[in-house]
Amino acid sequence: MSVALGVLAGAAVLVPAARWWLMNRVGVPRASEPFDGHVYRVGKAVIAERRCEQPRATVIVMHGFVADMRYFTHHYREPDLQLILLTSCDYHLPISGHREEPAPWAKVPAEPEGTIAHDAGVLVQALEHLPRTDVIRVHGHSRGGAVVLEAAKLRPDLFERVEVVLEAPVLPQARPYRSLTPSQLWLLPFLIPLWRMAPIARHNRGAWGPLENARKRELIMAFPFNPKRVATMMANLRDIEAWSQSRDASLFGNVRRGTVLVPGKDRVLESASMRESAVRAKPGLNVVELDGCSHFVLWDRPDALPVLACDTERSTGNG
Repeated sequence: MSVALGVLAGAAVLVPAARWWLMNRVGVPRASEPFDGHVYRVGKAVIAERRCEQPRATVIVMHGFVADMRYFTHHYREPDLQLILLTSCDYHLPISGHREEPAPWAKVPAEPEGTIAHDAGVLVQALEHLPRTDVIRVHGHSRGGAVVLEAAKLRPDLFERVEVVLEAPVLPQARPYRSLTPSQLWLLPFLIPLWRMAPIARHNRGAWGPLENARKRELIMAFPFNPKRVATMMANLRDIEAWSQSRDASLFGNVRRGTVLVPGKDRVLESASMRESAVRAKPGLNVVELDGCSHFVLWDRPDALPVLACDTERSTGNG
């Protein structure tokens, strides 16, 4: 009996200690990619601006949960686009060769790290200080869609002339495809190392959709490595649920025009609740449903992305 009690006492000490260590240790990132541009640090978040001498339009992008800024770089690869990319608070920066620039305007948001509101505070600063054109698109994927809506709530004046693209977004009152139980959340620090061993595996294969695209496979393989700490993943997950439950359709009133892309075969977020939330948006937002498309519209259906306003004017002979 005394041996059994000793084992239980040891486990009671060691398991929480191991969990704390797994939660807070800084992980090793995947290989980075060359980037020709500037980087501005805002606390533990980063804004990267690709070099562009005479831009025809400005695109600001915010990635989703466990993704990174590279999600967008191939789609917005035209050299005459001023591409401004955000990396979530406490995520690894997946680029190299950049030049760090001081940002006197940068202020660390007061909202807790790991929250949608914190990243929205960073996005507001990027939108206020960096665009060099009058044609501006702000594009958020998944959790990044919620960040865009929250940023518009913080500074609706900045979104007066902005086109938004909300791609498979986290939305007010929408739900995940499958929620984690409290016990699964508690065990997450022990499960993330297993995910890192096999980012694409039989048990999670359905979440990714088609995997013939080599770029898509490469970046999905980096997903479990992108946040610096498991604690950041936990903060992101808890806040996504809290944000979705606490926000309502009034949030859409802060954006003037844009597109909501709703994938019909989303296995990360629930398509039906996403659609129900999106249709409450005011008429300025166009809701596009994509039958059979996965959560990753930009990779699977890039043709579904709306054309930039400046390109529409060119094609009609007005620009």
